[in-house]
Amino acid sequence: MTSPLEDGYRPSDVADRRCRAVVITGCSGGGKSTLLAELGRRGHRVFPEAGRQIVREQDWIGGDALPWTAPEKFAELLLSRAMHQRISASSDEGLAFFDRSVVEPLSALARMGLPVPDHFVRAGELCRYDETVFVAPPWPEIHHADAERRHGFEEALAEYEPLLATYRRLGYRLVALPKVSVAERADFVQAELGV
Repeated sequence: MTSPLEDGYRPSDVADRRCRAVVITGCSGGGKSTLLAELGRRGHRVFPEAGRQIVREQDWIGGDALPWTAPEKFAELLLSRAMHQRISASSDEGLAFFDRSVVEPLSALARMGLPVPDHFVRAGELCRYDETVFVAPPWPEIHHADAERRHGFEEALAEYEPLLATYRRLGYRLVALPKVSVAERADFVQAELGV
């Protein structure tokens, strides 16, 4: 017998479109997290980057599911976390913003020449977001490495175009974010979405 809490978690709810799930993706170190923090400050629901959460958790427990040691294990965790975020958002109406999505692990495995399991492709087909996806372009002046982002700007660039190609292939409309202040970026996003 399941509980009401368990019954409320239904992956198929992502199809009913009560929640307008908007992705902010793009170049690593391009200001996505800062923009999401500003959108959250303005009262919008926001979901942080799953990859950073996973790296912190793996470091904390001494796990090896890290992008630089076990990219396939990391991608599985990333897909699961991104799906969980999207499914969780589906229970509420209104607007929600996501720092990346289920598309990132799909794109990453393909870019690295690793096998892309069928369930990754299926997740990209079933776990849909708003048609409009905002893209943070490469911005070397603000890019920096840290404990969770250990790669440099050149590697971030190498990930960028394949990621955008994957979003396009899945039918998303990409809108480049301007290189302006975080408040102006948030204004741009809200104006583009009509909110």
